[in-house]
Amino acid sequence: MAAVKILHTSDWHVGRTFHGRDLLQEQESVLGGLADTVSDERVDAVVVAGDLFDRAVPNAEAVAVCSRVLKRIREAGAKIVITPGNHDSAARLGFLGAFAEAGGLHLRTRVAELHDPVLFADEHGPVAVYGIPFLEPETARHALGVEAKGHGGVLTEAMRLVKQDLAVRENTRSVVLAHAFVTGGEPCESERTIAVGGVQDVSGAVFAGVDYVALGHLHGQQTLAEHLRYSGSPVAYSFSEARHRKSVWLVELDAGGLAGARRHSLPVPRALSTLSGALDDLLLDPAHEPVEDHFLSVTLTDRVRPLDALRRLQKRFPHAVHVEWRPEGGRTGELRFAERVRGRDDEEIACCFVEDVRGEQPNPRELDLLREAFAAAAREDEA
Repeated sequence: MAAVKILHTSDWHVGRTFHGRDLLQEQESVLGGLADTVSDERVDAVVVAGDLFDRAVPNAEAVAVCSRVLKRIREAGAKIVITPGNHDSAARLGFLGAFAEAGGLHLRTRVAELHDPVLFADEHGPVAVYGIPFLEPETARHALGVEAKGHGGVLTEAMRLVKQDLAVRENTRSVVLAHAFVTGGEPCESERTIAVGGVQDVSGAVFAGVDYVALGHLHGQQTLAEHLRYSGSPVAYSFSEARHRKSVWLVELDAGGLAGARRHSLPVPRALSTLSGALDDLLLDPAHEPVEDHFLSVTLTDRVRPLDALRRLQKRFPHAVHVEWRPEGGRTGELRFAERVRGRDDEEIACCFVEDVRGEQPNPRELDLLREAFAAAAREDEA
């Protein structure tokens, strides 16, 4: 081989839903397509830098999808290296890891093994791929036997062990997988915070001394330095990602180390869009035809909150999944609870509440229902 090729991915989050919608079909389509990239580009290894699953105990359907995807990638010719993220259970993910390794699936889930690399080779010599699992600071510092605190402290110790191992390997190029929030990275709404004691980020300088660092955790693809990159999630998991170009990095290592990293775009199974306006206008305006099959987040500007808005929207936009109400011109000034209820009886307070959340007073039928409820409550108090 003239160079070792690595496909850098992360944050698959298999099993995650999107505003209640199942994404397994979309996830399998996009992730399964990585096998074609492996074949076309003659990729040697696919790495997953954390958050293979969306939860520590994934359901059977998510496990089945992940299994089929990994099988396709292996059949296409690439070995696979995975390290857990903050959403994964390292212990569960690493189960039968020693047996999986024989089949080309390398699971680096134990802190004690983070300096034990997966080795590849080309005509220029070996390439060592190290997997640093997500390090929960308090747990990791005990496992590492150090007094260091915070993400920066435990990652610094983890990288010391990696570089200590690398130092005794002659002419060996290096890749590190890590799941962390590195200073300078741009987060979005779909990531779970990894802050501990108010501090979650670590300096990129922690990762100095290796040829390439495949980062995971942030869902937008980004380059912090030539050798320090986030691949981002392969599928969008929040409307804050609507403008993301979902991609993976195709990384090449030649005789001198990092030869380059090339963006490889991924298909978009369903686009994300946002709309704003009055409900009736949104339902009738032909200008919105291009987004009728998109996942939609809708902001309604009606002066009065429309009833059953999401169901009505879904008649035209079947993939509308999120609605919020922001009346045009804003809402009335906010008052403290005590000021709102002072001098008012129960019926007036209830009517005020309905007006506050909907933008109009209860209609006569609703008012009758409220009065019935108050009368029933009064009878119960007297009993």
